[in-house]
Amino acid sequence: MTSVNAQAEPTISQDSAASGVERRAKLHGTIESLVKLRQEVVVSYCNLSGVSSFSNREVEQHSVDSDQLRSFCQIMVDYTAMGHFEVYQRIIEGKERRSAVKQAAAEVYPAIAETTDYLVDFNDKYDAFEGTADDMKQLSGDLSRLGEIIAIRGELEDQILAALKR
Repeated sequence: MTSVNAQAEPTISQDSAASGVERRAKLHGTIESLVKLRQEVVVSYCNLSGVSSFSNREVEQHSVDSDQLRSFCQIMVDYTAMGHFEVYQRIIEGKERRSAVKQAAAEVYPAIAETTDYLVDFNDKYDAFEGTADDMKQLSGDLSRLGEIIAIRGELEDQILAALKR
């Protein structure tokens, strides 16, 4: 009877291994969700900025309405928050033990933080967007820079995500 109980109760090392596997599976799911959300940001950005195809870009007339901009900003903020709270928080708090992750984060996280500031500032700036001619002119320039920032962030983020997947 004692041997049955001994088999039914996992040892501490078995619990640790199981929780490590569970943490790793959760992390991989979080990474997949973050990448999917980043793709949504890129698609929404393209729709917002009027990029449907490079061949038609010069002849298309495009305008942005406030609901479309707010929707984009919400997706962008969700993506930014997910990266920060679901992926980077552990690194920021110094809880990450893997040297490859710590090294990648040391190299690229400061630049990711700068992109976060830009994304948040963009959201704040266009929170009260009304779509006037002046608003549209300013938005056009800001969208161009925003596209660059999103691309840079994705490249930097991929370096940390690759280290996390190992």
